[in-house]
Amino acid sequence: MAAAAFPDSDALAFTDRHCSTCHNDVDKEGGLDLTSLQYSPSDPVNFQTWVKVHDRVQSGDMPPPEKKRPAADELGPFVQGLGTRLVAFEQDLVTREGRATQRRLNRVEYENALRDLLNLPYLQVKDQLPEDGEAHRYNKVGDALEVSYVQMSRYMSAAKYAVIEAMRAKLAQVPTTTKRYYARDQAALTGRFNNYDTGLSFTNRATTPIVGLEPEPEVRARRAAITVGDADPARRELEAVGWVHGNYPAAMTTGFTSYRAPMAGRYRVKFSGYTIWVGPYGHLQPFNNNRVVGHPPAIRWVEPNFDDISAGRGAEPITISTQGSQVNRRLGTFDLTTEPKVHDLGVIDLYANDTIIVDASRFFRSRPTVTRGIWTNPLAQRDGMPGVAFRWMEIEGPMQDASNGAGYKALFGDLPLKRVTEAEPGVKVPGAIPQLESPFAAGAGRGRGGRGRGPAVPDPKFEVVSTNAEQDAERLLRSFLQRALRSPVDEDRVQRYLGLFKSQYASGVGFADAMVTAYTGVLASPGFVFVQENPGRLDDHALATRLALFLWNSEPDPALRAKAAQGQLRRPEVLREETERLLSDPKSKRFVDAFVDYWLDLRKMEDTTPSVTLYNDYYLDDMLMDAVQDETRMFVRELVAKNLPVRNVIDSNFTFLNEHLALHYGIPGVEGVAMRKVNLPPDSVRGGLITQASILKITANGTTTSPVLRGVWITERIMGFPIPPPPAAVPAVEPDTRGATTIREQIQKHSADESCAGCHRKLDAPGFALESFDVMGGWRDRYRGVAAEVAPELGFGRNGHPFAFHHALPVDPSGRLVDGRPFQEVREFKKLILKDEAQIARNLARQLTVFSTGAPVRFSDREHIEEIVRSTKAQDYGLRGIIHGIVQSDLFRNK
Repeated sequence: MAAAAFPDSDALAFTDRHCSTCHNDVDKEGGLDLTSLQYSPSDPVNFQTWVKVHDRVQSGDMPPPEKKRPAADELGPFVQGLGTRLVAFEQDLVTREGRATQRRLNRVEYENALRDLLNLPYLQVKDQLPEDGEAHRYNKVGDALEVSYVQMSRYMSAAKYAVIEAMRAKLAQVPTTTKRYYARDQAALTGRFNNYDTGLSFTNRATTPIVGLEPEPEVRARRAAITVGDADPARRELEAVGWVHGNYPAAMTTGFTSYRAPMAGRYRVKFSGYTIWVGPYGHLQPFNNNRVVGHPPAIRWVEPNFDDISAGRGAEPITISTQGSQVNRRLGTFDLTTEPKVHDLGVIDLYANDTIIVDASRFFRSRPTVTRGIWTNPLAQRDGMPGVAFRWMEIEGPMQDASNGAGYKALFGDLPLKRVTEAEPGVKVPGAIPQLESPFAAGAGRGRGGRGRGPAVPDPKFEVVSTNAEQDAERLLRSFLQRALRSPVDEDRVQRYLGLFKSQYASGVGFADAMVTAYTGVLASPGFVFVQENPGRLDDHALATRLALFLWNSEPDPALRAKAAQGQLRRPEVLREETERLLSDPKSKRFVDAFVDYWLDLRKMEDTTPSVTLYNDYYLDDMLMDAVQDETRMFVRELVAKNLPVRNVIDSNFTFLNEHLALHYGIPGVEGVAMRKVNLPPDSVRGGLITQASILKITANGTTTSPVLRGVWITERIMGFPIPPPPAAVPAVEPDTRGATTIREQIQKHSADESCAGCHRKLDAPGFALESFDVMGGWRDRYRGVAAEVAPELGFGRNGHPFAFHHALPVDPSGRLVDGRPFQEVREFKKLILKDEAQIARNLARQLTVFSTGAPVRFSDREHIEEIVRSTKAQDYGLRGIIHGIVQSDLFRNK
C-alpha cells in the first residue's frame, strides 16, 4: 500500500497546535518529529508510531501536564478519527494475510505431539532440537520460530528416534515383578562404612550399618559380613544403612544404584526407613567457621559417633530423584518419621536405565564447614546431629495395561516384531541403525549422570514380519497419516510416503527399516511440523489444532479430531464443551506450566544464585528452590481449575506451602514436606503472585534487588503497561552493596533527568512496594551490606549452614502511583491497584491471546479484548472464564 496523506487536515492541524512545539525537527522530544512524520501505515515502524501517538493522547500522557490540554470537542475527533483509520488499515491486512504468521511447532509442542501420538509419555527429544526463539514474550510466534537446514535435520533425527523408541517399548516388554532392593546391597551406601579405609578423611560423609537403633561396628569395620542375607530373613528386613549428610552427586551418591529400570514405563516405588539421632564423637571442641566471615567461635561437636545411635527427634524431608538416564528428575517427596514406616510414592514414570537417588533434603550437600582442618556438620548440636536410616526400596513394575505397546500398534498394527540373528525365509535382516538415532545400537544405553552414555551393548537385530510388504506398508501408512497429520490426507500425500517406503525396501533394507524411513518422513514433514492455517475463519481441523496446542501444548486427541471431522467444532456450544474437557484433563498441566514459564519467567528461576556473601542463609537451599516453583505452578492451576477471580493474581487469602516454605514466609502451623493449600493469616503480606518467592527471586539478581527491574516486570507482566527501553546513553542504576546509600536515593538522583522521569513515574511505585522482600523473597526491614558499621547478624539458615551478614540502611517501601495515590507498604499498594481489576483481567486476556494464537495483540484487536473482559465481569473476571472467552472470540477462531 502506497504512503497516503495524513487522515485529514484537521488532524494534522491538531498535532501542529498541541504536539509540534516539542516533537519537531529541532527538539525531537522522545526521538519523535511530528512535523515530518508521514502517514504510511504499510511501514510497520510508521504504523506503530501513529499507534503510540494515538495512545499517548488518548490516555492524557500527552500533552504533558505542564502544557495546555486540548478541548474535548477537539480531542475526541482526533483520537476517534486516527483510531478508525488505523483499525481499517490493519483489518484489511488481517483479511488478506491473517493475524498469525504461519509457524512450526516449538520443540516442547513437538515432543508432546510425539509422546501422545506414539504413547511414549517418557520420550525426551526436545533437547535434540535447537532452542526456540521468542517474540512478544512467548515461544509460539511464527516470526521467532525460524526454520533452517539444521532445524529440519534435527527434526528428522528426533522423529526417527521416537519411532524406534516405540518399537523398543514393544521389544523390551517384560512381565510385572515386585522386588526389594536392600540398602545393604547398595555399593553407593555401603562403600563408605569404613571411612578411613575408603580414603575419606572425615566421618560426616560416612555411612553406618545399623539394625533398628543398634550399631554394628564389626560390619562397619568390615570384620563381619555386610548383610546376613537369606540366612536370617527376619533380621535382613531390619538391617539398615544410616547417614547424616545430603546427596552430593559429584562424589557421594546416596541411592539404590544396583537398580536400573529395565524399560521406560510406570512403576510403583516404596521405601522403608526412619530417622535417627547420632551422638557426638570425642570431646567438645571450639571452632571458628572461617567460611563465614565474622562468625564467632562456638562450642560445636565436629564429628558423628556411629556407635551412639538413638531414636530420631523429628521427621526429616526426603526427596527422591532419578539419575542415569537422559534427564535427572525429581520423582517425589515424603517425610521420614521417627518410627520405621513404609512410604509409598505411588505409580510414577521411570525411563530406561533410571536408578533411584535418596536425598535427606535438609542435610548439607556441599563441602561441610572447615575449621582447623576438621570437617564439621553444620546441623550438629552439642549432643549430636540428625540422621536418616533406610532399609530397602521396593519396586513393582513395569505396570502392564492396554497402553503398553500402543505406540508400536499405531505404527505396525498386529504385525509381529522379532529379534533375528540370521536370515529367515521371507525376512530381510536389517543393517545397524545409527547410534544417535537408535536405542538399539551399540553404546546407546544411558550411563550414570545426566546424559552420559553407558557401556556398549550388543546391537540386537530386529524385524517386523510381513508376508506382503507393499500391501502392509500401504495399509499402515494410510492409517498412520490419518492419525499423525492434523488435516485430511489426500492421495498424493499417501503415494509420496508409500514411494519412499518402496524405494528403501527395494534397496535391500528390511521392512522395519523401510517403514521407519517413511514414518520419519511423515513426522519431519511440513504437514506434521507446521501449523496449517489459512487466512480467514479457521476450519474445524485447524481450530482443533489451535485448541489442543493452547490447552495441552500438543496435538488434538481422537475425540477432538472426531468433532472436527464431523464439522461440529465450529458450533459455539461444542467448542465450549471441548474447551472444558481439555481444561479438565490432566494434560492441561502442560498448558499452565508452559504459560507461567514464559508469562512469569519461571523458566529462569536458576539463572541467578543468592550471593554467598550477602545471603549465605540461602546457601544450597534446594528445598526452598523446589518449593517456591511448586507454589506458583499450583497457585495458577488453582486459579484455572476453580475459575477464581483475577484479583487473586494481586492478592489472595490462600497459597500453597510446605513446612520449609512456610518457615521462609513466617507462617506457623504448616508441617511436613508435602505442598498443600494453606489459608493465609489475616493481613498477610503474602497472597497473590507478586509476593511469591519465585517472582521476587526472578526479579532480583541474586546480590541485590532493584525497584527498577521489579517495577518494569510488574508493570508489564501483571498490570499490562509496556515500558520502553531506557535511552542508550543513560547508565543503569547500580545498587550500593556497601549499604552506604539506599536504592531510593540513587533512583531519585537518576530520574532527575527528564528523559528518565516519565517512565520512572510509572514503574518506580511497584518496585518500591516490593523492597520489603530480599533476593529470595524473604521479608526484611533493613538492607544488607558488606561493610556496614554495625555488628554482624549471626545464625544458622534453614539449610543448616551458618550465616553472618551486616544490616545496612532501613527499607522504605512507600511510594506513589502515577495518578498520585500514595501507599506506605505492599499491602496498601495491592489495594490500590485492585481498584481497577478490569486492567488485570485485560492484561491476562492479552497474554493468553498471544500464547493461544501465536500472534501479538494488534491495535485492531483491542475491541475483541474488551469484549472478553466485559463477558467475564459478572464472574469477577474468573481465569477459566477468560480462557473460554478467548476461545470463543474471533481472535482465536480466525487465522
